[in-house]
Amino acid sequence: MRDRPDNPVARARRMVEAHVPEDRRGPGWARHWRELEAYLELPGRWIGGERIEDDG
Repeated sequence: MRDRPDNPVARARRMVEAHVPEDRRGPGWARHWRELEAYLELPGRWIGGERIEDDG
């Protein structure tokens, strides 16, 4: 994980990972956090696919 001290999501990830053992983290764990970090770094530019209303 790149160090992003000013990103609140990066800080939250460190706090959460201090309490969740690595063997309890499911598939997609790292991707989830990276996407949230990127979302804050690039306001208004989501890296996911085409937006679908209600996403489901």
